[in-house]
Amino acid sequence: MSVTELEFDAHLAEEGQSGGGPVQGRTQWQLTWRRLRSDRVSMIALAVIVIMVLLAIFAPAIAGLTHHAVDTAYPVNGENEDGNPVGPGVNGFLLGTDSTGRDLLVRVLYGARISLFVGVVTTLIATVLGVAVGLIAGYFGGIIDTVLARFTDAVLAFPYIVLALALAVVFGPSLTIILVMITFFSWAGIARIVRGQTLSIKEKEYVEAARSLGAGPFRIMFFDILPNLLAPVLVIGTLYIPNAVVFESTLSYLGLGVQPPTPSWGNMLSDAQNFYQVAWWYLVFPAAALLITTLAFNLLGDGIRDAMDPRTEKLIAARRMRRRQTRRSANKGNKQAPSGLAVGGAATADTGTKG
Repeated sequence: MSVTELEFDAHLAEEGQSGGGPVQGRTQWQLTWRRLRSDRVSMIALAVIVIMVLLAIFAPAIAGLTHHAVDTAYPVNGENEDGNPVGPGVNGFLLGTDSTGRDLLVRVLYGARISLFVGVVTTLIATVLGVAVGLIAGYFGGIIDTVLARFTDAVLAFPYIVLALALAVVFGPSLTIILVMITFFSWAGIARIVRGQTLSIKEKEYVEAARSLGAGPFRIMFFDILPNLLAPVLVIGTLYIPNAVVFESTLSYLGLGVQPPTPSWGNMLSDAQNFYQVAWWYLVFPAAALLITTLAFNLLGDGIRDAMDPRTEKLIAARRMRRRQTRRSANKGNKQAPSGLAVGGAATADTGTKG
C-alpha cells in the first residue's frame, strides 16, 4: 500500500501513536533528512566519509603515535635484506612500507589530506562559478545566453589531458595547477544544469508576480530562483567531489600533479607499479583508499538525489508502514505466548494434583 508522509502521520495520529499531539508540518530539508536517514547505504557512506575526513585531519597525530614521519625513510627496519619494502605488521609498520622504506599508513593518510582538499576546494569554486554562469545565462537569455552557452560547450569539449600537459610543461607540475585545471573543467557541467533549471523556474507564477511588483533582475535571481536551485546543486556538488579526487589522482599518476616526496594516492600508485610483484600492499592500500573514498561519495550523492525526489516519499512511507505493522504483529504474538504457557502450566498442575 502506497501512502504519503502526510497520510502516514495521519494514520499514526488516528491510532494515538504520535504522542497525542497534532501532526506537525515539516520543511523540505527536514523531509529530505528523514528520507536520507532511512537509507542505510547512504548512512554507511556518510559514516565512511566522516571517518576518512577525521583520519585526514588527525594524520599528524597518528604519525606521532607511530613515531614515523611522513617523508622520513627507514632503511634499517623499513626494508628487508633484498632492499624491498617490508610487509604489513613488520617492524611496527601497520600497512608496511613503500619503495624507500617510508611508513605506508602515514603516507596514505597524508595522501587523503591532498585528495579531500582538492576535491572539496575545487568543487566549491566550480559550484560558485557554474551557478553564477548558469543563472545569468538562463535568466537573461538572448545574446548573453548564446555566448555563455557556447563557451560552456567549448569547455566541455576541450580535452583536459592536452591542457594538463601544456600547463605542466609551461609552469611545471604543482598542486596549484591541479586546482586550476579541475576547477576549469568542472564548472561547465554545473552551469549547463543550472541554466536549464533557471529557464524553467523563471517562467513560474511567483517569478512573474515578483517582476510585476517591480523586483529587479538580480533580486529575482538571488532571492526567488537561487533558493530553488540549492537542491540540485547540492546533489551535483556531492557527485563532483569524487570526480575531482579521481582527476587529481590521475594527474598525479601521470606525473602532472603533486610531485614526490609529497604523498598523493596518484603518485603512490605510479611508484607502486614497479613493486607490485614483491610488495602487493604498496599497490593495494592506496588503491583501496581511493576506491573507498570515491565510492562513498558516489553512494551518498545517489542517496541525497533520491531523498530530494518527492516521488520517493510514498515508497519510504510505505516501507515504514510495513515495518510498523510487522512489529505490531510480533508484539501481539509475544503477548499471546505467555497466556498459552500459563494455561498449559495450569493444566499440568491440575493433572499432577489429580495424580
